[in-house]
Amino acid sequence: MFNIFREKKQTELNLVLDDLTALEQYIHDLFNFSPLPVCFISPIGVILEVNPALEKVTGFKMDEVIGESIEKIFDKDEASFLIRDTLKEGVVDNRELLLLSKGGNKIIAQVSTRVRKDENNETVGFFISLSDLTRIKKTEAELKRIQEALLNILEDTEQARKKAEEERNKTEAIIVNLTDGLVFFDRNHNLAMINPQAEKFFGVKAEDIVGENIKSLINSGNFALPAKFLGPEIKTVFRKELVLDRHTILEISTSAMGSEGEDLGDLVVFHDVSREKAVERLKTEFVSLAAHQLRTPLSAIKWSLRMVLDGDAGKIKQEQREILEKTYQSNERMISLINDLLNLSRIEEGRYVINPVALDLAKICLQVIESFKDSFSNKGLKFKIFQSSLKPIFVIADEEKLKLTVQNLLDNALKYTPAKGVVEVSLKQIGKNVRLEVRDTGIGIAKEEQGRIFSKFFRGSQAVLIEPTGTGLGLYMAKNIIEGHGGKIGFSSEQGKGSVFYFTLPKQKKGVSL
Repeated sequence: MFNIFREKKQTELNLVLDDLTALEQYIHDLFNFSPLPVCFISPIGVILEVNPALEKVTGFKMDEVIGESIEKIFDKDEASFLIRDTLKEGVVDNRELLLLSKGGNKIIAQVSTRVRKDENNETVGFFISLSDLTRIKKTEAELKRIQEALLNILEDTEQARKKAEEERNKTEAIIVNLTDGLVFFDRNHNLAMINPQAEKFFGVKAEDIVGENIKSLINSGNFALPAKFLGPEIKTVFRKELVLDRHTILEISTSAMGSEGEDLGDLVVFHDVSREKAVERLKTEFVSLAAHQLRTPLSAIKWSLRMVLDGDAGKIKQEQREILEKTYQSNERMISLINDLLNLSRIEEGRYVINPVALDLAKICLQVIESFKDSFSNKGLKFKIFQSSLKPIFVIADEEKLKLTVQNLLDNALKYTPAKGVVEVSLKQIGKNVRLEVRDTGIGIAKEEQGRIFSKFFRGSQAVLIEPTGTGLGLYMAKNIIEGHGGKIGFSSEQGKGSVFYFTLPKQKKGVSL
């Protein structure tokens, strides 16, 4: 009888331990798979735990910061205020601080903290979550992405059962108080959890939709819009925008949750970027207004200089002519920059209208190439165009904007290819598409910079040294033009050996128009 009783107790204990192990694994996965930077700090300011997202933001590896003072990643004075205010008030919400990266860069971050207490109500430390605000605080070129924080929920406890209950409560508290909307679908795509912020975003109640499959959510109810966005299979997305109304824009990211190859489900984060979008809109309006106001006086200066140079205002000396020619060229660069800024504003406002007609892309390329021949020759570059590229090949496109794209690609090859280098142009049909390639033997692009090459205002470090006056808008506009035509643009490059930039467009029959 005693053995039976002992076996029963052992079985119950094993079930408890299994439950605890599963919960610990779930919490560990939630912590590590989260895209949001989080760390756990002791009451005296020592870093006890960080997640991979924080490693990525700061550049510090886990073993480089754990056990170090919080001053490792925050300014000394700001760190002191942060510890003091957190321990005094119990929480700090959305404070802007400077985050110190491994490379020495200072990153503007929005920081939130919350104290953590043990079962005796004694403070054992506090959580820090942060969002990178660099793109908001720097320039319009850097206004991109913000991360919100998911608090660290790992804490040791004394007893196995108490630890399991404590960790469940901790997770629930984080989810409930998170400023981002959070939704979790299980492996069968049934809605398993929705936090209050997500309920608020979509005007739903957890009790009305938890347990529903995403397919049924797509067809009805207030959650239909995000459900349709995710799709029946919950597609993988990263910072894609969902417009709820004219005042509310959410940024959606999904993360597949798994453990040792086992699919646990999908975590969906809804981050409110309405404020950031409002800032971007105001920035675009300002750039457009400023550019329009500058263009008129610059045009007047241009024609006044031209009249003087042409002798309409009387004869001028050679020394005077040289000075005026330099002034005229500088004014031309200013006008070109203003036009680029206006085009940028039109792209961001959705007013960069494309007027598609049937065009011979080979003819367009030859026209653009002709305008570059003297420049290539004067710099001592060898220019090649494959004869097969001269054959007519038709696409549906806006002639002006297509010429601008080809000009940008050739202009980059001209600027960043040293004397005695080679620039090649080829145009060919691949399946149902037309592919234009511009290949050079220039300086190439560093691998760590290649991911930003189509970003507005971005220029590679080597490119800036060679051509300090560039704007970094050419490739950004080229990308928008080609994608606006339903095409694709890309490149391959190796630093010191050259680059290949290309774009593809759907091929059309001669005479076909929209």
